[in-house]
Amino acid sequence: MNVNTVFEDFNNLRALIIGDIMIDSYLWGKVERISPEAPVPVLNVQRREYRLGGAANVALNVQALGATPVLCAVVGDDADGTKMLDILSDNGLATEGILQSANRITTVKHRVISGSHHLLRIDSEDDSVIKAAEQEALLQKIAALLPTCQVVIFEDYDKGVLCENVIQQTIKLAQELQIPTVVDPKKRNFMHYTGASLFKPNLKELREGLKIEVDINDDAQIAQSVEQLKARLGVEAALLTLSERGMYLDMNAQKHHVPAHLRQISDVSGAGDTVVSIAALCMALRLPPRQVVELANLGGGLVCEHVGVVPINKARLKEEAEKLEI
Repeated sequence: MNVNTVFEDFNNLRALIIGDIMIDSYLWGKVERISPEAPVPVLNVQRREYRLGGAANVALNVQALGATPVLCAVVGDDADGTKMLDILSDNGLATEGILQSANRITTVKHRVISGSHHLLRIDSEDDSVIKAAEQEALLQKIAALLPTCQVVIFEDYDKGVLCENVIQQTIKLAQELQIPTVVDPKKRNFMHYTGASLFKPNLKELREGLKIEVDINDDAQIAQSVEQLKARLGVEAALLTLSERGMYLDMNAQKHHVPAHLRQISDVSGAGDTVVSIAALCMALRLPPRQVVELANLGGGLVCEHVGVVPINKARLKEEAEKLEI
């Protein structure tokens, strides 16, 4: 499919994104003195900012690509949970799939920054697995929203929203509806995604998940480890991200290792969210494996040129894809 058609067809897609959403909170200020109470710097706050993190950043990437993201997640029934719903609405993201639970607190990562110096990070979170009643309520939302979507993204940050029951019930339902499922895994649930359409670990996650050693510079080892992953998990395809060595895709009896594009890397934060968003929309369009990996690889490289977590720029991605004749 030519690039123009692909990018136009993105606009007609809806992606169900299930996982851990969080607030990235930033306090910027200036340090000019040490506290008289303890030998610590005193930050004079100049600016506060709240951004969407975790699975919500994947939603922003899906939205930036022209598709409609549909988030399913659990947050606390607290002030931060209400703030989360407000930020989602401010960004034009629907909140119908979000559950507020009195049993949990909303995940917030507070970063304290003086000038360009990161002084401290304070995390507020509960990473225990959501309770059975919450799993059931979330699955009801998933069952209602899934038939309106063309792809499912599991965005796992190990904060407890995704668990074996939610994962397996969703994959089963998606299979019945012939909707592809795309996974961005973490360690705790690594082996629970049996039957998924596309599994996207990075090399560290693959090593930890399968408990094997893989040399990033050994192509044979990489190919063998991905085959092992597919066999162990029973997934249809696996996309392994390899940092500066690009990406490796094993899908539909095709194997492609594409090198990273040479770029001025400013920040790799959020690149994985961009990669899984692009790969998922490509899977929804049933694009050929080579096109899936090349577009995902290109997008992941482009967002690394920016400082901080930023969604992909669709126009720039399209322009570069046309230039490279992807």
